[in-house]
Amino acid sequence: MSVETLDRIETKVFEKTKSLLDTEMHYCPGCGHGVAHRLIAEVIDEMNIVEDTIGVAPVGCSVFAYNYLGMDFSQAAHGRASAVATGIKRVLPEKYVFSYQGDGDLAAIGTGETIHTCNRGENILIIFINNGIYGMTGGQMAPTTLPNMKSTTSPFGRDTKSMGYPLKITELIAALPGTYYVTRQSVHKPLNVRRAKKAIQKGFEYQKLNKGTCFVEIVSNCPSNWKMTPVESNHWMDEHMLAFYPLGDIKVPNVKEA
Repeated sequence: MSVETLDRIETKVFEKTKSLLDTEMHYCPGCGHGVAHRLIAEVIDEMNIVEDTIGVAPVGCSVFAYNYLGMDFSQAAHGRASAVATGIKRVLPEKYVFSYQGDGDLAAIGTGETIHTCNRGENILIIFINNGIYGMTGGQMAPTTLPNMKSTTSPFGRDTKSMGYPLKITELIAALPGTYYVTRQSVHKPLNVRRAKKAIQKGFEYQKLNKGTCFVEIVSNCPSNWKMTPVESNHWMDEHMLAFYPLGDIKVPNVKEA
């Protein structure tokens, strides 16, 4: 078959997501943040809501989201993203509002804001990236660090007797009456990427119903602070992270309501 013939029958299967800015990604190789950004942008484009969407990002690796996502963004103080998102949504209830937060932010300094936002049932979407460690600040132990998992502040592994147990924040959130949709996904394999995108889409769509807070956890890897290659970190995810943080829907809406 000639090159000319091939050119005529080629089918376009990929194009740039419009809501992603033309900015070179700076994240470490293998990091899940870039994939999560892409999924958010795809959903917003496909729903045609870029002009009606406002994101909130706090301190940590998540703070860079507004460098890559081409929509209105507000930065929040460390841990306070859900509180800022609450204020934005109450003033502009017609907008789609979401926060984009890491585990050191949402499940540590921002635990109080997170719990009370969800308990009040604020009509926002919270996207929670959980890599079990503090990423930006040097790989310290986070509330989500696994038992025996090493970090710069637990070099011999997390000792639950002295350091406590990992916080399964998503299960806690699901138990609150103000949450409407709560799920845990990942982005380390193609099938998981598709499921995560579907979950993010539901989180945005459910805001139309004004039924409460939607919460999407994305279990991710942090190859740099885990001291692994990207491939090794994906295997470690399967063997350890997902064994402790199982994937799937935790709280789903009534079918008639959704």
